[in-house]
Amino acid sequence: MTTQFAKAGQVDQKWYVIDASNMALGHVATEAARLLRGKHKPIYTPNVDTGDFVIIVNAEKVILTGKKLDQKKMRWHSGYPGGLKERPYRIVMDKMPERAMERAVKGMLPHNRLGKKMYGKLKVYRGSEHPHQAQKPEVWTF
Repeated sequence: MTTQFAKAGQVDQKWYVIDASNMALGHVATEAARLLRGKHKPIYTPNVDTGDFVIIVNAEKVILTGKKLDQKKMRWHSGYPGGLKERPYRIVMDKMPERAMERAVKGMLPHNRLGKKMYGKLKVYRGSEHPHQAQKPEVWTF
């Protein structure tokens, strides 16, 4: 008996919609990263992109548990000396909740070329509408 390894042309990629309303940010991000990597499939192969496309809707309705809205901060660096910038998640969730969700999912994917390809299959929207109806996405419940 031999182990079957998936090849890039053999993978059937589907589209899934995740409704993030009234769910924890980390819980949604974990499930989205799992779908993007393809770990829910029996043909999962670590060095091949076996994942599916993921659409996350209602990103502004996601919740952060505990005191994370005030204590957790999003940090980034401009690349210049003294260029560390930070913003509390309360402001981030008001102004750009899509970016908070994208960063959470991106941190759970591999940090290499394959991870960048997987990250490109993530679509996050603030409201309940999305422009991907032609792909006939399935609703993913967990």
